[in-house]
This record gives sequence, C-alpha cells and structure tokens, in this order.
Amino acid sequence: MTQTVAIVTGAARGIGAATARRLAADGMAVGVLDLDEAASAGTVKEIADAGGRAVAVGADVSQRDQVEAAVERVASELGGPTVLVNNAGVIRDNLLFRMTDDDWDTVLGVHLRGAFLMSRAVQKYMVDQRYGRIVNLSSSSALGNRGQVNYSAAKAGMQGFTKTLAIELGPFGVTANAVAPGFIATDMTAATAARVGVAFEDFQKVAAERIPVRRVGQPADVANVISFLVSEGAGFVSGQVIYVAGGPLC
Repeated sequence: MTQTVAIVTGAARGIGAATARRLAADGMAVGVLDLDEAASAGTVKEIADAGGRAVAVGADVSQRDQVEAAVERVASELGGPTVLVNNAGVIRDNLLFRMTDDDWDTVLGVHLRGAFLMSRAVQKYMVDQRYGRIVNLSSSSALGNRGQVNYSAAKAGMQGFTKTLAIELGPFGVTANAVAPGFIATDMTAATAARVGVAFEDFQKVAAERIPVRRVGQPADVANVISFLVSEGAGFVSGQVIYVAGGPLC
C-alpha cells in the first residue's frame, strides 16, 4: 500500500510541529516545511526517532518559486503529496493608526498568499490521484481582535478561501476545511503577551478563566482535529470551519 504523503507548513514548532508529529504517527510521510530548513530538523528527528518518514524543507511560502521547488522536493523524496496543512503564519500586531504597509503586506503575504501558492502547487498531485485533503489554519481572530486588523483579515480570508477550494476541488475527491484555534499556548501567543507587557503565565491564567473548559489549548488539541479532517473517515466533511477554542465564541 502506498504511503500517504503530507506537507505541513510552519512545522518547525508549535501547532505545525504537533501536526507533523501527529500525521506521522497516523502513518503518513511528512514534508516538514518552514522558512528555515535547519529549524525543522528537530521535528524531523522526533518523527524519525518514532519510526516515521519525514524531510525538512526550507521555503518562504509567500514566494512562488520557493513554494514550487519545495513541493517538487517533497514529491521526489517522499512521493506525491495528497495532504496539505497550510499552517505557516506570522504576526505583526499593532493598532490601525500605527500599522505600517509592511506589517499588512507581510501578514497577508504569509497567510493568504502562502496558502494560495501552496494549494495551487499541491492540488495537481491530488487531482491526478482523485484524492486529497487540505486543511487551512484560520483563527478565532477572524471574528475580530483589537490590534490585529491584518491578522484578523488574513484569518477571515482563509475561511472564504477554504470554502471556495471545497467547491472547486470537491469533484476531484479533494476536501478542504479550516481549523480556527482559540487561545493556544505557543511562541506566537507568548509574543502577544510580551507585546502587551504581561507575563505569559499570567496571560494564560486570565485567558483560561474566560474559556468554558477552564484551560488554554495546547498544540496537540489542534493537531488532533486536523488528524481527523485529513483522514479517510472525513471524506464527507468539506468547506467547514471548526473552532478549536474550548467553547463557543460570541
């Protein structure tokens, strides 16, 4: 039986690394893609040590030539990818009047342009095999979040992007869904805490008090949902946005 090949972007740490590890544990070979190839070495080693197959690939997902080269490398080393998790992301938080053009362009470029370029490059393998799974990382910030007009716009855009992919690619056996995490304890949320001048431990404690399950999320919480969405059993789930936030969001 041919091994399913997945690509996870932004997989050097946080949600991406947890997802890469989970998909490898599910039996997939994984292309561990991040801006710095060396930064992905730890994730690849963890997968290999557990008996899995993975390759570290460096690429800026906002650059078409780098994306196409990265996808071709994964295909040549592991096989044609039929699972794609568009997780790569950055934050450049600021209030609107302080936000620079570069703050806006960088965030929209990595999140939206990156997801577009990666999906376009990978879909040909999926269409050829009449099977595929795409999961895009949105966020609860898509509903609006002070100081994140760029990030919120990008994450809301990911939802529309996902629904359109589901319509266009569905006839070829490809599903597309989005996962929208709430508060997840990662380097990115730690950076947000630092920006507002709050100790990360206190930041998490305050957030947990507002979450119905009374804890913040962990990267594995998101990876578990992604694992289902890219599975054989999720073939009739497409065009959906699943909030992984410990409760409903208003």
